[in-house]
Amino acid sequence: MSVSRRSFIAAAAATALVEAQTPETPLTAGKVIELIRANVGVPWRETTVDTIKSGSPETPVKGIATTMMATLDVCQRAAAAGRNMVITHEPTFYSHEDKTDVLKDDPTYRFKQEFLDRNNMVVFRFHDHWHAHQPDGIATGMVQALDWGKNVDPQNPRQFLFEGITLGELARQIQDRLKVRAMRVVGDPRLPVHTVAGNWGYAGSLRPFARQGLDALIIGESREWELTEYAADTITSGVKRGLIVIGHIPSEQAGMIHCANWLGTFIKQVPVEFVAAAEPFWSPNAPPA
Repeated sequence: MSVSRRSFIAAAAATALVEAQTPETPLTAGKVIELIRANVGVPWRETTVDTIKSGSPETPVKGIATTMMATLDVCQRAAAAGRNMVITHEPTFYSHEDKTDVLKDDPTYRFKQEFLDRNNMVVFRFHDHWHAHQPDGIATGMVQALDWGKNVDPQNPRQFLFEGITLGELARQIQDRLKVRAMRVVGDPRLPVHTVAGNWGYAGSLRPFARQGLDALIIGESREWELTEYAADTITSGVKRGLIVIGHIPSEQAGMIHCANWLGTFIKQVPVEFVAAAEPFWSPNAPPA
């Protein structure tokens, strides 16, 4: 019995040693997505844009880059840094659903796709569920970047309360803190502002600006012949209100900084970092560096 017991203990110790020395199974893109789904805190939708846009779920991941938009420039910088999985908030191939059937002969699409293939990169979109996360991951990052935690309306996390800052001062504060090159503002710069709403990203309806009790609305972008025209007519009619258009990338970028920090709490095997998407616009008064 004692010999058998000793043999069993020795065999178990040897097995444990072998197991300890066995290299860890590589982290694949599919496993990263599984970890995201397990940690995001909301049910995964059957219909969603949050899917792989390029590459294979079986690809071993060497490093992860989060970004607001997986532009070619972002993908090139991620690859140069050894980050072969890009987690992007917005589309990679120029439409909400990243449909590429009409792009197969387009030289820009082909150049980008061939770069991704050549560098064995995976691009995964994280949009619907990052917004659905509680609290909204994009909104949380934007509040952090603007340092508006003390201004958040307790009744509405997308609304901010100020003590009479002017529309012009508010716009300058946003521009300075987010480093926006090409902001546009509709309304009287002297307008005292108390209640401000943040519609991060695309504003696709008139409702956010039409809401009663609002002094100013911040958006990423809209169709100029819809919301912007409506805002101009509203102000011309005598309503005291302002619209601040900061561009889609600046309006959600900080949310993907927050995403990188969040991913780092449960992905330890590979480095995770944020790679900024460049603001595409510039003003003659503030040309690109």
